[in-house]
Amino acid sequence: MLDRYSYPEMKEIWSPENRFQIWTEIEILACEAWSELGKIPREDAEVIRKRASFDLTRIQELEAVNKHEVIAFLESMKAGLGPEGRYVHFGLTSSDVMDTATSVQLASSADLLLSDLEELRNALRQKAQEHRNTLMIGRTHGVHAEPITFGLKLLLWLSELERQKERLGAARRTISVGKISGAVGTYAMVDPRVEAHVCKNLRLDAAPVSSQIIQRDRHAQYVLTLALVGASIEKIATEIRHLQRTEVMEAEEPFTEGQKGSSAMPHKRNPVLCERICGLARILRSHASVALENVALWHERDISHSSAERIILSEGNVLLDYMLRTMTQIVTDLVVYPERMRSNLDRTGGLVFSQRVLLALIDAGLSREDAYGIVQSAAMQVWKGEGTLLGLLEANERVTEALSSDALSALFDPKAYLNHVDEIFSRFGI
Repeated sequence: MLDRYSYPEMKEIWSPENRFQIWTEIEILACEAWSELGKIPREDAEVIRKRASFDLTRIQELEAVNKHEVIAFLESMKAGLGPEGRYVHFGLTSSDVMDTATSVQLASSADLLLSDLEELRNALRQKAQEHRNTLMIGRTHGVHAEPITFGLKLLLWLSELERQKERLGAARRTISVGKISGAVGTYAMVDPRVEAHVCKNLRLDAAPVSSQIIQRDRHAQYVLTLALVGASIEKIATEIRHLQRTEVMEAEEPFTEGQKGSSAMPHKRNPVLCERICGLARILRSHASVALENVALWHERDISHSSAERIILSEGNVLLDYMLRTMTQIVTDLVVYPERMRSNLDRTGGLVFSQRVLLALIDAGLSREDAYGIVQSAAMQVWKGEGTLLGLLEANERVTEALSSDALSALFDPKAYLNHVDEIFSRFGI
C-alpha cells in the first residue's frame, strides 16, 4: 500500500538511505565536537568528515550475522576509514544515534505535512468563497433541519484544519529534540557539550533529561496528532460520501475520464477516494493506541517500542501525507450541484422554516407552548403528505389573526438565512 499511495518526498524521508545518512551525520558531528574539546585530533575529525560513508548492502549483510543494526552500520562506516575510525561512536550508545535521527525524520515529516495542510486549507478557502451564498439544507440526525450555505459547511472544515495545524506545529516542537547522553542518560562517557553541538547542527533542542532514550510521550503526542488530523480528513470525506448518495446528489468527488465505478454496473460513480480516506483514518487511530502503549517502558529503557515504531512512525506519516494530498485534489475538483441543493431544501414542503414561524408567533403575542403546538401540529400533517406548511398555516385562524398573509409568506424565504454569512466569513479574513 505504501508504495502505491505515498508520495516520493515523504517516502524519501523514511527510506533506509536517508536514515543511515542522518546516522552518519550524527557520528560525524559527535567526532567534530570531541575534536573541539581536544579529545580527538582535529585532522582525524576532518578525515572522518571527508571520508565517512556507508554501504546499504553491506549493512544488511552484517546485520544478518550480528543481529544489531547500529553495529552493522558502524562496521560499514568504519570500513572506509583508517585509524581515525576508532573515534567513531566514542562515548555514544545506539539510542543516541537512533532516537536523534528519528527526531530529525519526524521534524522533516511534520514540515511536509504542515505544507500539505496549508494546501488543503487554501483549497477549502477558495471553494468556500465560491459557495459562500449557495443555499442548501442543513441536517441534524440525518434529517432536514434549517437552511445553511455550502460555503459555511466548507468554512467549518477550514476552521477545524486551522486547529489541526496548530496541533501539528506543537507536536513538531515537542518531538524536535535529540539526546547524546550515553547508556542511561548520565553523560558518564560523553560530554554534554557533544550533545549540544550535535543537536544545534541538526536544528534540534537537547532533551533536558533522558534515560537511554528520548521519552516516548513525545512520540505519542506526535502520533496522536496524526490520528487527529486524519479524523478531520475523514470527517470531510464522510460528508462528501453522504452528499454523493443518489437520493441526495448535492456534491460528488471527481470522476475522471476513463474511470470505471464497477465491474458489473457501468452506471456506477462511487466515492472511492473518500472511502479510501475513511479506511486509512482507521489505521492512523490504531497507531495512536500503539504509541500510547510505548510510553511505559521498563526502567531506563527496553526495546518493546522499537519494532512497533518502525511501522507506525513511517507508515503514519506516509498515510497522512497521502490523505491530505488526496483530499486537496477532491476539494479542488469537487463537483457541486446548487440546483439539487435547492431542490432538496424545498422537498419537505416548507418544514425547514418551522422555527421562523414559531418565533414570529411568539413575537405576535402567543405563548411559546401555544405557538409550538400550532406549528408542530401543522408540521405533522406535512410529514404525512397532507399539504405544505405555509398552506396549512394560512388555513389556521389563530395564525392569520396573529400574522398577515405577507408577513407569514416572508417567513418562508430562505434568503433570510444569509443575513450573517458575511459576518462569519469575515472572521476568517474572507
